[in-house]
Amino acid sequence: MTFQPSKVLAAAALLTVAAPATAWAQKTGGKIEDAEIEIVKERVNELPEATRNFQKVKIEAPTKGDKKVAYTYPDFRLPADKLNPSVRVLTIRQEDLAPLTGNYLKAGIGNYGTLYGKAYLHNNRDDRASYGLDFSHLSSANGPVDKKNSGQSQTSLGLNGETYGGPLVLGATASVGRERYNFYGYDQERNLPPPTDSLKQTFTRAAVKLYARNRAADAAFQYDFGVGYNYWKDNFNARENNVYATLRSAYKLGETSRVKVDGDVSFISFKDSLSYKRPLVQVTPAYELTLDRLAVSVGATLAYTGDTIGSAKQANFYPAVRVGYTVTEDKFLVFAGLGGALQRVTMYDLTTENPWLAPNQRVADTHRGPTLYFGFQSTPARALQLNAKATLSNDRNLYFYNNSRRDSTKFDLVYDQKATQLLNIHGEIIYNAAEKTRIGFKADYNGYNVKTLAKAFHRPAFQSTLFGTYNMYDKLLLGAELYTYSSSYGASYKRQEIPSVPPGPSPATYTQIVRPTDTVIDLNLRADYRIMENLSIFALGNNLLGRKYERFLNYPVKGINVLAGATYQF
Repeated sequence: MTFQPSKVLAAAALLTVAAPATAWAQKTGGKIEDAEIEIVKERVNELPEATRNFQKVKIEAPTKGDKKVAYTYPDFRLPADKLNPSVRVLTIRQEDLAPLTGNYLKAGIGNYGTLYGKAYLHNNRDDRASYGLDFSHLSSANGPVDKKNSGQSQTSLGLNGETYGGPLVLGATASVGRERYNFYGYDQERNLPPPTDSLKQTFTRAAVKLYARNRAADAAFQYDFGVGYNYWKDNFNARENNVYATLRSAYKLGETSRVKVDGDVSFISFKDSLSYKRPLVQVTPAYELTLDRLAVSVGATLAYTGDTIGSAKQANFYPAVRVGYTVTEDKFLVFAGLGGALQRVTMYDLTTENPWLAPNQRVADTHRGPTLYFGFQSTPARALQLNAKATLSNDRNLYFYNNSRRDSTKFDLVYDQKATQLLNIHGEIIYNAAEKTRIGFKADYNGYNVKTLAKAFHRPAFQSTLFGTYNMYDKLLLGAELYTYSSSYGASYKRQEIPSVPPGPSPATYTQIVRPTDTVIDLNLRADYRIMENLSIFALGNNLLGRKYERFLNYPVKGINVLAGATYQF
């Protein structure tokens, strides 16, 4: 007879189950009665330790196939068309969804004779190089004043490319653009408006930049170095050439310390009715130390500018001290510091803020410092951010925009002859839930203490942004923005003739009359709806409250304006 272990184990299992049942039957006299049997599992079966195999499992790379287009919402924001220009001091920055990666073509039309087009063409993801082209056009044949007399247009083309060779990144960018505006801030009660050609202002911009940086995060020496050239000219034959270089570097001394050196060099050649040069050199060395939750940075900024406007010194020294303490890891950080620096000011940048500047402006760099700041950064709950910062600064050659005495349809750069004290309080609350829902509020208060100017011309004291986006099943994307700016100030001028003995015209003097601008409340809505894998339609609405406010005195913006079109992504 052959011994079979499997049959013996089966019989033992049956006896184990049957034994309790037999004993229970004996106690009841062999009679089986109705009852509920509860089986409680208290035994833990322990398996013998398995032999582990530490050899890596090799997974073959998938074969290349046709690329499936991942649907996104390209360029999901209102195009900037100077409806609501803001000066540089406004620190509010619009938050939006993650950057886009797919190529797309976008086109739309709107009221006021508006045409909109955009192209984003870049190579596929590559570990050796990236390159691409960006084109944008926005034009309105008509505007808020006398139709064509207040039309405008902006067109730009940009190219960029990068190569990756180990830890070294080499790249270049180039751009060219043309903008057309009109000086439509004239008195609308006159019988005949001026001819359009006499109102014309155009800007030509060109820029090129070459850069190199280290992308190895574990390298002891980190650097980002760039050299560039910016060119600008306007319709009055003014020209600005800016050759510049920037350096951001850090060298790791140990696990808790490093040395940083940042530098900026810029040489501007400007020509209009006068010609002048504007050099700038600025360097900031600093030593950084991290001790557990405490981070300290101690350094100084040495700066020189060739500007000679006002009483500001050409050579400057500013402290660069910052202390940060992490109260709760990844939750709450407080910081404070003492600093200052020169802020480069160019016509290239100024005319993006205010395109109605008068010719023959004298531009000067802003001396910001000494500056004291303190604040906190907090993440009290998942997806919620709270940040706040207060800054006290002493500024010289801080520019303001005031209506020109020679022509009130244009603006002059004006400066306080003494230092301007500025108090800035910034706060923001942002809620971002898995990129599906984003809601945020940002606000800034700017208190200017000017000495020789009547007011802080065209710099509002308060500005805020309330914004939100919602992505519904990757099919419909909705967004809203509500901007508010407090009233600021401009000026008009009253002519008073001085009695004189004829013959000849009587001389006159002009008295400045300070006038407040409008309070700005601007509501914008937008939607993008996917109708096919590669095709979507969009609608954008700006200034939906229909308030033709004057952000700059004498320059009302468009009323309700809408834009609708389609996007093709590939």
